[in-house]
Amino acid sequence: MIVQVARIGVACLVMMLATAPRLHAQEPLETARQLYASAEYDDALRLLDGIPVALYSREDRQAIELYRALCLLAVGRRADFDRAVEAMIAQDPLYRPADDISPRMRAAFSDARQRVLPAVVQQHYNEARSAFERKEFAAAASLFERVVDVLNDPDITSAAAQPPLSDLRTLAGGFHDLSVKAIPPPPPPAPVAPPPPVDLPPRIHTAEERNVAPPIAVRQELPRFPGAVRPGGIKGVIEIVIDEEGSVESSTIVASTGATYDKLLQAAATRWVYAPATVDGTPVKFRKRIQVNISGP
Repeated sequence: MIVQVARIGVACLVMMLATAPRLHAQEPLETARQLYASAEYDDALRLLDGIPVALYSREDRQAIELYRALCLLAVGRRADFDRAVEAMIAQDPLYRPADDISPRMRAAFSDARQRVLPAVVQQHYNEARSAFERKEFAAAASLFERVVDVLNDPDITSAAAQPPLSDLRTLAGGFHDLSVKAIPPPPPPAPVAPPPPVDLPPRIHTAEERNVAPPIAVRQELPRFPGAVRPGGIKGVIEIVIDEEGSVESSTIVASTGATYDKLLQAAATRWVYAPATVDGTPVKFRKRIQVNISGP
């Protein structure tokens, strides 16, 4: 009865994987572990065989293949187990299962590594030499380094100390150094384009600046005051901006003489002419204040 329930649970999980292939591997893996611990090896194998391993990460794929191998060994399919382990080692020569597997499994992995790694080393070396001859030096350096790393694996210490693997170690180390030296330096960073120029308005100078020669009036007539002037006269201030050519480009009443005369004053200012202010001989804009005094009769 318990076995029947377990089989039904496995069948349901397989259907879920078929209809939702992107389901994360963690749940079927956990179920596979539980089935393995319960000695339900055939059910665990069916579950693991139904997982679309291509959709998962490297670590998940390794865990799936490890439990497949464990189940194959447990059901006595030693030849299939050997092929599964050899495929895992060929895929990642430096992979080692966790320490919590059984001594029997560790010994089987060690035997497989002793069989497979010499051929893997030769294959990686050939690929590295091909990359070196194609002047793909970065790829070659990585592959030669992998050759040396695999030769340092403790499972092939004895074989790596003897020809032909000892010769490959010497060659791989030398070609690795040559590849690293031949890797071209990275291209210089692209030049940073300067920011576009900002058109700032011309500076307006004033009489407070010592290096400025102020403008000289060429024509600066005040308009006639309309009507009678009150006792004591009328006073006001007009501020003008004189451009680099000596013309008045704007005017502002600072102290009013009266609305009517202010308008006359600003209209007259548009006709005023000056020798422009200069800085080191160069004409510049200048802000000038003019005191307006209108006396009575």
